Amino acid sequence: MKKLSDQLSDLSERAKKTEDVVDAAKAKNRDRLQAQKAQLQTAVSAEQTRISERTTKAQTDVQSKWQDLRTAMDGHFAELRTKGEQHQAARDLQHAERNADDAELDAADAIDFAIYALDYAEYAIVDATIARADADDLAAKN
Repeated sequence: MKKLSDQLSDLSERAKKTEDVVDAAKAKNRDRLQAQKAQLQTAVSAEQTRISERTTKAQTDVQSKWQDLRTAMDGHFAELRTKGEQHQAARDLQHAERNADDAELDAADAIDFAIYALDYAEYAIVDATIARADADDLAAKN
């Protein structure tokens, strides 16, 4: 998993790329937009595949970890009944670590979604600009 700072850098680069697409759309540079559209289609498709693979892996990991956790917790609770407060601090730390890990994963997923949304927004901008240019061309011919 990438560090959050690396993911934020990727997000910043994607946002800049989106700005470039908007500039090209304003300039109505059709060849550049067509090339950008093809690149974006590839990027969106690759991102969808990556997200799908990541989701499948996460589901498998969660199921495995859930079973491992249930097995571990059965033994852990038996030990907790006999040792009581000796393990309270350790459980609190584990809980805090799990919460921190979950929060980091949520942040990473949100950044991945933002990058995907930017890719899709770029694609939509390019597609809309091309459609407008086509409509303008048809209107000029009539």
